[in-house]
Amino acid sequence: MTQRYRYSAHLGFLFTELAFPERFRAARLHGFSAVEHPAPYGVPAAQMAQWLEETGLPYVQFGLYSGDAAKGEKGLAIFPERRAEFRASVAAGLDYAATIGVGMLHAMAGILPKPLRQPAHRDCYIENLAWAADRAAERGVVILVEAMSAGAVPDYFVETPDEAAAAIAETGRGNIRLLLDVFHTVNSGLDPLAQIRAHAGAIGHVHIADHPGRHEPGSAGIDFNEVRRALAEAGYDGFIGCEYNPRGATVDGLTWLAKETA
Repeated sequence: MTQRYRYSAHLGFLFTELAFPERFRAARLHGFSAVEHPAPYGVPAAQMAQWLEETGLPYVQFGLYSGDAAKGEKGLAIFPERRAEFRASVAAGLDYAATIGVGMLHAMAGILPKPLRQPAHRDCYIENLAWAADRAAERGVVILVEAMSAGAVPDYFVETPDEAAAAIAETGRGNIRLLLDVFHTVNSGLDPLAQIRAHAGAIGHVHIADHPGRHEPGSAGIDFNEVRRALAEAGYDGFIGCEYNPRGATVDGLTWLAKETA
């Protein structure tokens, strides 16, 4: 029998009809077992901790500061000239995580067109990941690395799970794990079941959205029963993060979750 998973609501995608504080209560009300959001820093950590306590929901993971979103930045780790900024983000992220009880931090690599990439960028990336992992290990925290498909995030430095896994292995650190995003995997033309099997020992967190469209499970072509079965066979027992764009109101598209949690 396929393992029954717990689901985390990505509050940057779900319940956006509501004010941010209300999204936590909505996630709890509608059957989610946890929440996540990549950039919580606009809310004081003590306030965030209070919201989590009120709802009884854990906060699964968030990202280190990843640059200026208005400029399209998605990470600092590959840029030698921003090494100090990246390291400051690690300290800030670990302090915030300690206050709200988060055990995983996502270190985004950064966006850089391939013609501009130099060996120094990869060297910096590996060095920064290792440095972050060492600081995180002191706090019992895991660093996450995610691949993002070129079709969705052009010029992101890490495009496939194989690339992410290679970077993790190169650091030689045991507390760096793969954030496997099923949508990005399929959007890169890869078989998500094969990728789950190939990287079974490295997966630290999972994101889902259907493909094409990046909407709720059951809206397009991915067989999520098979995805869940593959995850169970891989020994994954963490949360599954729901990082999808609802086709309408978030609640209207949650029939899939009601079936999972019934």
